[in-house]
This record gives sequence, C-alpha cells and structure tokens, in this order.
Amino acid sequence: MRKLLITGGAGFIGSNFTRYMLEKYSDYQLVIFDKLTYAGNLDNLKDVEAQYGDRYAFVRGDIADPAAVDAVMQAHEVDTIVNFAAETHVDRSLMEPDAFIRTDVYGTYVLLEAANKYGVERYHQVSTDEVYGEIPAGHSSLETDPLHARSPYSASKAGGDLLCLAYYTSFDTPVTLTRGSNNIGPYQYPEKVVPLFVTNAIDDEPLPLYGDGRQMRDYQYVLDHCEGIDVVLHRGKVGEVYNLGTGVETENIVMAHAILDLLDKPYSLLRHVTDRPGHDRRYSLNVDKIRALGWESRHSFDEAIAQTVRWYVDNQWWWRKIKSGDYKEYYKKWYGQRLAGAGS
Repeated sequence: MRKLLITGGAGFIGSNFTRYMLEKYSDYQLVIFDKLTYAGNLDNLKDVEAQYGDRYAFVRGDIADPAAVDAVMQAHEVDTIVNFAAETHVDRSLMEPDAFIRTDVYGTYVLLEAANKYGVERYHQVSTDEVYGEIPAGHSSLETDPLHARSPYSASKAGGDLLCLAYYTSFDTPVTLTRGSNNIGPYQYPEKVVPLFVTNAIDDEPLPLYGDGRQMRDYQYVLDHCEGIDVVLHRGKVGEVYNLGTGVETENIVMAHAILDLLDKPYSLLRHVTDRPGHDRRYSLNVDKIRALGWESRHSFDEAIAQTVRWYVDNQWWWRKIKSGDYKEYYKKWYGQRLAGAGS
C-alpha cells in the first residue's frame, strides 16, 4: 500500500484524510480525484499542495466516468482506492435524487470495476450510519443489522455498500467498509447542520432547527474518523464492515445550545422550523468491532464542538465566499418558507 487514490479528496472528510495520511506516512503517495462539485473545494487542500507537492497530485474527474477512472489508475499506478466521493446531503437528496444515484451507486460500480481490472491491494468504501435508518431506543446498530434507508441519500449509500459486499463475494475484490456517524470539524461545507449553525450564529442570523430538535446524533470529530479509516485500511479484515463513532448520543438542540454558548450568542437565535420528510429521530452505533482493532474516538463531544467552532471563527476567509455564491439560492429555496413560519 503505497499509491493511494483518494476519490472525493477535495471534500470535507476526504481533504482531512488526505492531510492526515500524508503527515503520518512519509512513503505514501496520494492522488486526489475529485469532480469539484459545489462541495469540492481546492481551498481545502491549499496547504497540502504547498507542503507535500512531491507526494501529492490532484486530478479533476468524475467517478461515474469509466474512461476518466481508467486514465488516473493507469497514469499513477494506483494500488489502493479509498472512496469518499459521494453526494451526501440528505436535504439535497430530497430535491435532486438522481445525482445521488449516479455518484453513490453507479460511481461505486465504476470504481469496483477498476479495482478488479487493476488488481488493487484494497478498495475501501466510506459509508454512513444513516444506512441503518431510524434506530429505536435501547438498540445500537451492529454491522450485521439489516439496512433500512429512509432518504434517497441513505438509499444510495446503502446501494453502494451492497455492491461492495457483492463484489467481495462474487469476484474476491479486496473491499473493506466503514460506516461513520455525523462528522464535524474543519472544511465542512456550511449546508451541514453544525457549520450552518456556527456561521449563522457568527452573523447573528437565525438557526433553523428541525422540529423539536430532539433528534439524537453521534457527533464525532473528523480526525478521529480519519484515524479509524486508517486502522481499518491497515488492520481490518477484507470483506468486513466497521462502524466508526463515539458511541455517545447528543440531541440536536443540545448541539445548537453548545454552539451558541461557545459564541456567546442568545438562544433566541434558534428557530424551530418544519421538519424534513423522513427525518430519522435517532442514530446510534455499536463500535465494539472497531475498538477490538485498537481504535477509540479521542475527542469528546465538548472538545469536538469547541475545536470546530474555533476553526470557523478563525477561518472566515474560507466560508464567507462559499456562502456568498450559489449557496444563497439553495438556502432560500430550502429554508425560506420554513423560516417564515418558524417559532422561537
């Protein structure tokens, strides 16, 4: 494992993983392959290119384009694929489901075909806890639990997961999968709830909280997630799935209060808005399997949210230009009517 293709490497988790791997492994070469959709941003990798230019390459391309994938595999003699490339936002999947099917399902198929064609040492699929669906109280999802996707996003990710496992069984493709809980940290596109709330609060704008805000989530710091993927890549068993999370649940309203407290902003900025369709009330992961490999999430919720808030306060150059562009049209389309009828 020396030449890694990191698909979706200009996105949130992918860019953090790229930085982490280059810092940790001095003999690894990384090729970042990214379509640069609205959420892919070369600013996420600016410091990486400057510091690791001899071991880093960027190629713009779409994982759903077999010719482009073939070209990058041949040109860089890739021996490992780590697939972060995905359409990921549940809200957008309710607006434009077709993009999710193309990237998350068909794109995964294209990469698996390339993994077989070029005989890679490992194909790793980065997935999500949302494939398990809404989890009842008293249970935490095991890797062997049935999948019960409830949004086009989670359904597309579940489809990709099942393809990976089918390729392992049918073709001996050396796949591993991780299903991560909600990530927070640097470079997360501000449509996602934590950076949305942080950046809105900095500007004294309302925080649109779905429903009663009592949805339960496992918020993990992105670098903990990167470390967990690294552990699975090097010590995980081929053909297996591993859950990655803290094992600690937090209500969304508690998360929102924590952000406002850290920024010394009033709770009156919170607006309870109409919930989105099919919004899962609770996610919860059993992480015993990854712990058996020696991995443990290192950041508590309080530490993770504090570091995340501090990054957005200190890096307004990064997010302000994002929120001034096409983002405004999306925000108005999705939240405009909701905020108009919101209650504090």
